[in-house]
Formats: sequence, C-alpha cells, structure tokens
Amino acid sequence: MNRLALALLGAAFLAWSADACRECHSALDGNLGSPAKTYDADIHGRRGFSCHDCHGGDPNKAELHGPMKVRRTTVAALCARCHSNADLMHKFNPRPRVDQHTQFLTSVHGKRLAAGDEAAATCIDCHGVHGILPVKDPRSPTHPLKLPDTCSRCHSHSARMAKYKIGTGQYADYRQSVHWHALEQRGDLSAPSCASCHGNHGAAPPQVGSVTAVCGSCHVLLEQLFSKSPHQPVFSMMSEGACTICHGNHKVEKPTPAMLSGATSACVQCHEPDTKGGVAAAEMFTQSKKLSDALDRSDRRLSEARGFGMEVSEAQLKQIEAREQLVKARVAVHTFDLAEFNKPVQEGLTLAAATLQAGDEAMREKDWRRIGLGLSLITILVTIAGLRLAIRRLESNPAAPGEKG
Repeated sequence: MNRLALALLGAAFLAWSADACRECHSALDGNLGSPAKTYDADIHGRRGFSCHDCHGGDPNKAELHGPMKVRRTTVAALCARCHSNADLMHKFNPRPRVDQHTQFLTSVHGKRLAAGDEAAATCIDCHGVHGILPVKDPRSPTHPLKLPDTCSRCHSHSARMAKYKIGTGQYADYRQSVHWHALEQRGDLSAPSCASCHGNHGAAPPQVGSVTAVCGSCHVLLEQLFSKSPHQPVFSMMSEGACTICHGNHKVEKPTPAMLSGATSACVQCHEPDTKGGVAAAEMFTQSKKLSDALDRSDRRLSEARGFGMEVSEAQLKQIEAREQLVKARVAVHTFDLAEFNKPVQEGLTLAAATLQAGDEAMREKDWRRIGLGLSLITILVTIAGLRLAIRRLESNPAAPGEKG
C-alpha cells in the first residue's frame, strides 16, 4: 500500500482522532512514521505541545496539505518562537535562558546558515528533532558525556569539513587530553568539553586575544599568575594564544616536569638551554623533580611503617601538606619567576624531610620493640624453665616422714 493510500485511509478516522497528525503518521513506516512513534518521549510532547505547534495545520481536520515542511534555514527562528519567549518558557521552567537564538545568530553556524548554507548546523543537528530529551538526560546528545560525540558527527566528517577547509582531528586529539580523561573516565561532568571553550549556541573559535580568558574561566589562579608574568606582554605582542603555546588546545595533556626541560619540552620552543630562560626552566625542572622524589621516598617509608602497625598518622597529614606544596610549585611555574617557584619547593622539601624522619623513627621504634619483645620472650622462657626445674626437684625430693610440710 503506497503512502497516499495510507494517508487516505487515515482520513477515515480523523473525525474522532484527538490528534490527526499523530494518528495518521503512526500508521506509516520509515521516516514518515517514526516521528509519531518517538514523540511521547520528547520533552515537548511531555509538556503538551504537538505537531501543529511547529508544522502548522489543524490536527482536528483532514487536511493532507495543511502542515508545512520546515526548511533547515528556518529551524532556528521556528524554535525561537517559544525559546525566546520568557513568559512562555517560565511557565515550564524559569531557569533556562531565552537568548539562545540571539547567540546562535552570532555563531559560525548561524552566520553560515543566514548566508544560505543549509549544511551548517542548526538546532536539530545537536538536539534532535522529534525525540528531543532534556540536556540532563544521559541519553541526550547534548548531555556533557555525549556532547563531544555530537560535535564530532560533523567535525570529524572529512567530506563535510572539506568545503570549509577545516581539519577533522580535533575529536581524536581531545580523546587523548586530560579534559577527556576527567569527563569520560572519571565522570566529572564539569570537565571541559567542546562547548566549554567554543560556546554552545554561540559557538565560535576563541580569538587569539581571548584564549587566556577562556582557559582562565576554569583555571582562575593560573590566569592571574600568568597575567603578571613576563610572558604575558610578549605573547600579547606576538598575537599568540598564550595557554595553547605550551599546552596545546584540543590535546591538552597532563602537565609534568618534563614540560620544563629536555629536547621535547615546551620551553625549548622559545628558549635555548644556555639562555636565561632556558637556565631558569632547567632549574625549575630540577627542583620540581627533587621535591617529587623526596615525597615519593617519604611515602614509601611511611607506608612501610604503617604496614608494621606503627602510628604515623601525624606524619601522613604533614605529607599531604607537602604534596600541596608540590602543586603550588607547579602552579607557580606560570609566574616564570624562579624565586616565587622556589618558595613552595623549599617548604615542601622541609616537610618531606620531616615526614621521612618520622618514618625512620617509626621503623627504629619498630626494631626496638622487636628487640624488647625478644628479650621479654627470652625472660619468660627462662622463668618457665626455672619453674619447671624447681618443680622437678621438689617432686624428686619428697618430705621425710613426720617432717612438716
């Protein structure tokens, strides 16, 4: 049976149907039938909206040509009829913003769409069409855990990106980053993803001059330290995205001391090893590794002592404080001031030395306790042996008759 015949058949029961659109399309197969079958789960369907709210037409009349087909270039404006209406939106949820359409018009996607590029992303490409779910729903394509995959559907598609001369390796790089590790492997929904840096409805590449501010929206202290550093005016003059010079953009790896020194370090991109900057970077690397190694030694010693049942809880608390000094030192790298960097390093080394000493003392106490326990055991055994010998003597020399016991 062809589509027209099915549509005519559907018209026979339109008179008693509560929603003619859904009744008719429910009897169809494929793309014409799926909207009616998935709409019950759609957030709009659950709020009482129906087909005619977007497509027009009268759901109570048998009009085959009444509803309109929505063009991609008009989708954003259509969604904005409700989503830009504060009075209407507040009836359902007072928290969502109502400036998404205004933001979209400023985005790369919105500008291309306005120029007639129907391949540019619009609302339905990210949120879906008839089965739209709330952002907080883990099944939603805009949920934080799903968003990188959603963006990747277009941005990793070489054929789609070819016309824009945009590379397609961003998603692959991102999956190797410390941000992806926090988001996907640790389940930290606050970890940065595409929208955190590029925006969502107003998506656009961060401008070179704003990279530090964008990164600083999460890494506030690092931005403050960098803004006072000697590198800030240099990178600004060079029109370079400061943070990305050392850390990259999509493939942001976990920072390590190796970034400071060595043939593949970040610093060597600009500083020769024998220059002032190169020497300072090497010194930071040496001191950072020195503190890290000292902390590792203390950790092993304290763990060993605790394994023998020794009380080292106070030392372990100091060790936590010492670890914090290592973090502060790594943060202080962004000042690019060796004196500032060395302050937490020296404090950390002092604490690490104290905790190592505490571990050593605990192990010596353990040894003394073992010696004391051994001596006590020997004393007990000698006493037992003496008692047994005395008992045997008494048993072998019974008292004479008439002699008082």
